[in-house]
Amino acid sequence: MQDGPQAREAGEYVPEGGLARTAKILRFLLKYRNAGVFSGLDLDAATAEHGIPPQTEGRPEQFVSDLEALGPTFVKIGQALSTRPDMVPPEYLAALERMQDDVAPVEFPVIRQAVEDALGVRLNKAYATFDETPLGCASLAQVHRATLRDGREVAVKVQRPHAVEQIRADLDALASIADRVDHSTRLGRRMRFGDWVHEFRKTLLAELDYRTEAENLDRFARHFEPYPELTVPAPVWDLTRTRVLTMDLVTGTKVTDISGMRRAEEPLENLAEALMRGYLDQTFVYGEIHADPHPGNLLVTPDGRLAIFDLGMVAHVPPRQRDHLLKLLFAAVDGRGEEVAGEAISMGTRLEDFDEERYMREIGQLVSRYAAHQSGGGAAQMHTLSEGRLVLDLTRIATACGLRTPPELSLLGKTLLSLESVCHALDPEMDVKRIVEDHLDHVMRERLRKSLSPANLAGEMIELHGLLRDAPRKLSDVLSLLADNRMQVRISGFEDSQILEALQKIANRVAAGVVTAALILASALMMKVDAGPQLFGYPAIALVLFLIGAALGITIVFSALFSDRRAKPHEERAPR
Repeated sequence: MQDGPQAREAGEYVPEGGLARTAKILRFLLKYRNAGVFSGLDLDAATAEHGIPPQTEGRPEQFVSDLEALGPTFVKIGQALSTRPDMVPPEYLAALERMQDDVAPVEFPVIRQAVEDALGVRLNKAYATFDETPLGCASLAQVHRATLRDGREVAVKVQRPHAVEQIRADLDALASIADRVDHSTRLGRRMRFGDWVHEFRKTLLAELDYRTEAENLDRFARHFEPYPELTVPAPVWDLTRTRVLTMDLVTGTKVTDISGMRRAEEPLENLAEALMRGYLDQTFVYGEIHADPHPGNLLVTPDGRLAIFDLGMVAHVPPRQRDHLLKLLFAAVDGRGEEVAGEAISMGTRLEDFDEERYMREIGQLVSRYAAHQSGGGAAQMHTLSEGRLVLDLTRIATACGLRTPPELSLLGKTLLSLESVCHALDPEMDVKRIVEDHLDHVMRERLRKSLSPANLAGEMIELHGLLRDAPRKLSDVLSLLADNRMQVRISGFEDSQILEALQKIANRVAAGVVTAALILASALMMKVDAGPQLFGYPAIALVLFLIGAALGITIVFSALFSDRRAKPHEERAPR
């Protein structure tokens, strides 16, 4: 796997044949087929104490290294897998969270050409100065410092040449592999890798359009207006295109690099609290989750604010899913384990082997331990009793018990865990549980106030008016059908065409089997007849009948093995 990094160091995309690339991906998957990656979790592993170190003998680090060697697509896959505790065991999650996305920079003439092609003007016409040395380099882009004509300092994010072509080719190969695994293996039917690849494809391709990231910057800045402690760099729309993003330059100190002296002289607890409250608003009020709020994307500015950037990966949470997540966290804070389990079940899909009784018991015990945790535990208890850890454990136990949870649940858990890490870096004594509990009450009050707004009340009144207007006519129609004995009840199930198709297939197989047996039996009896023409020393008619029967028999066997579709596993979604 040497050619991936070499190609990235040169800044060039080396085309690779589809079959060759697919073979390389398959070799990687086969190498880790018995390592527990992508296989989900058993219940004992899901409920094990996190303090017990797994016996993996360095394989998670090697797994991450092999992912990085496969190129930028798989670096992003590793980052996405770090948010899926239902698919990847904890020891591999820990290694994926440490994945580095630093690569050698692309030569400046290549970057200059990319910027000029995107903007349609020469570089010195668009920017007064443009630093040739990048501020940072990642697998898909690199960032350069620049100055506009009016003296405004900006950061220019430039997409690496041919990144989109490489990613599309890799995603096509992955989709083909995932579809085959889903159709031919029990694990695939349980985990639905094809659906995950499809969602990942949409997210990644959207992230490659920097206009979307610019919109996210604008939108997050508006949403964070109630929190003056938070700042988001503003995009420069005139110099932003699909593959080039120009935004305000943010300087500051990473939250993990803040010295104890500065923390003592400049209290930072207000930044930590504003960050947690702002992100809770983003999730439960505005329905958006920033999927990557790690310390590298957060800087404490010289004027004492917290700057948030790199908003390419933002997931949308539908309103109904938002309500389930909010009720789940409320029930968890109050220690109502059964309601937490019920909300998780209503959000997910029950598989054929779903063990509801054990799931309810395990979740009840988990929530009881969380609710019994006293406030003010500090950073020492963050990773065992925090809100993020609770949500991730909910996902792990659900997968182990046969419940497929929506990706929003694990993404929320990963985001909360990252936020808790950042908040404790800013304020080691911060009581995250108290802030989450208080702000959930605030969010609920805001949602109730919004639901009682004149616009919402008018909409509800219109629906009620429509119901009252149509009710007499519909009731009259039902009574007329009953009076005329024309009421019909349709039960969903197998359609008639499907049943007839299945019966016809069975009948054809039986008939073909009878004909085949008759041909072989007739040929065996005619082998004893010496009269007539001979072929290879055997009666010609008997040999021809035998060959026809053998060919039919082989065709039936191959058709049964490779053409017959297996019955889809039973999956039950909760009523919406």
